[in-house]
Amino acid sequence: MGVGLSRAASALALTMIGALGLAGCGGASAAPSPQSVAGQLEQNGAALRQAIDSWRAAGDPPATPPPADVLAQANSLQDQIDNLGDHPNLATRVIPLLPAGLRFDVRHLYAARRDLLRLSAGAKPRKLKLGPREPLANLSAYYDEAESRYGIGPHYLAAINLVETKFGRVKSNSVAGAQGPMQFIPSTWRIYGQGGDIQDPHDAILAAARLLRANGAPGRYGPALRAYNPSGLYIDAVTHYARLIARDPYALAFLYCWEP
Repeated sequence: MGVGLSRAASALALTMIGALGLAGCGGASAAPSPQSVAGQLEQNGAALRQAIDSWRAAGDPPATPPPADVLAQANSLQDQIDNLGDHPNLATRVIPLLPAGLRFDVRHLYAARRDLLRLSAGAKPRKLKLGPREPLANLSAYYDEAESRYGIGPHYLAAINLVETKFGRVKSNSVAGAQGPMQFIPSTWRIYGQGGDIQDPHDAILAAARLLRANGAPGRYGPALRAYNPSGLYIDAVTHYARLIARDPYALAFLYCWEP
């Protein structure tokens, strides 16, 4: 299972690359310090949480699409994490400077990003078919239903949904033929899909819960995730995201906004 996800760097990304001392052609200005980059992360984190609070004011989890300010701040954080992942020397200098709560988030986001970079190393770039996500309120209800029926933590189901298709944003099949928002191989779907629609988020999330339950979760998530994807890097990335979602009440909202 799994679709290779990639993303172009933004202007903010180029600024952060400068923090490594990767000078451009003649006359480049001084690179920002690790303290400056840490300050950008802290400032963006505060603005992102404020924007999410406004988005959730009418309902938590929200049933409406993310507003522009939430998307902008979430995508800025994604750019920052992408570039820490691309440049570990910068990360080792920046992460210790962050306040404790943000440091926890960034450590998990950075580690997951590094895992996924290594997992996709050598893969040929693919043009992905993209589409709208299911509303976050609906997805959260499906995760909760799966927990009540099968005992699987919503944070793990959300993390798989994120890694596989950015919560259904990616509509492409994988190179191995995996399909739908939770990326099932059709032969595996026949075992766990129980006659549902492989493309339907509700059916796919419940099928993922059944697969995990049949392979050791919730008691042992490691072997269960290995049955989902036998890569240790995949297991590690999903686990980092799951722990973050479980601990930070804002994490699911901002990760939902991240782009392929």
